[in-house]
This record gives sequence, structure tokens and C-alpha cells, in this order.
Amino acid sequence: MIRFILLQNRQGKTRLAKYYVPLEESEKHKVEYETSHGIIYKRLLSLKLPRFLQFRTNKVIYRRYAGLFFSMCVDITDNELAYLECIHLFVEILDHFFSNVCELDLVFNFHKVYLILDEFILAGELQETSKKVCMHSISSIQLNFSKKKAIIERMGELEKQE
Repeated sequence: MIRFILLQNRQGKTRLAKYYVPLEESEKHKVEYETSHGIIYKRLLSLKLPRFLQFRTNKVIYRRYAGLFFSMCVDITDNELAYLECIHLFVEILDHFFSNVCELDLVFNFHKVYLILDEFILAGELQETSKKVCMHSISSIQLNFSKKKAIIERMGELEKQE
């Protein structure tokens, strides 16, 4: 089971955090700090080390894309390679959705990023592994939002005419 997902930049600033287990706000900040500093410290020691960290009674699996670290905390018995692939799938979907995603896309469109994340991870379990299926469902959600927005705008225009 996935405990939490963090997207952090090289300075350790959290850009996205999704927790699947209940934690106090102070505990969340502590976890984010420990995770970012553990990853950065390990990266400084050697670039050839595996992308897995022991974290309390769990393990953190991380991968760096450009200036962002994508981290997942999972149970100690879970398969590391499956979650590395999950991180890669998430980045591929973000890349496709935002056309070469960058840190600013995550900051200014965080609601869309959460939507994408919720589309293939549900309650801490990986639900969908097909990029094609995820992209299709995200596109249909976007289409429904745009239709609803157009209807609301049209209703506003009709009210102004009356």
C-alpha cells in the first residue's frame, strides 16, 4: 500500500503531497523534511545507489526527473520496481497532459495534477497501469468540465439579457 506521494524540488520544497494514511499536520511536515533530506543526502553520497530508502517501518521509492524528486512511501514488503514504474507512468501522463511538464505546471495546475493522480491511484493502491486508459478517462473528465463550464457561462449570459 502507498502511504504517501511527494513531489519535491531539489531544494526540498514540496510541490505536491498526497497522503493515504491519516497524519497530523506537524507529522506531515516532519515526514516531508525527513524524506527530502534523506533523498538529497543519499544522492550526494553516490549516484549509483539504488533509488530506495528505509523510512521508519516503510520504504521510500524515489526517482528524479529534471529538477523534481517523485517519492512514494510504501510498505516494506511491496515490490520496488512496480512502484518505480508507477512513478514513471505518472510522469509520462503528466508529460502528455501538460506537453513537457515543468515545476510551474505542478504549482499553477495542482488541481489537475491531483485529478490525474486520483485517476490511477485509489486509496493508496495502484488501480490502472495503462497510459492509454488513464489518458482516455482524463480526457473525458476534461470534456465534461468544459461542457459544464460552457453551460454555466451560457446561463449567465441569459440572466444578463433578462
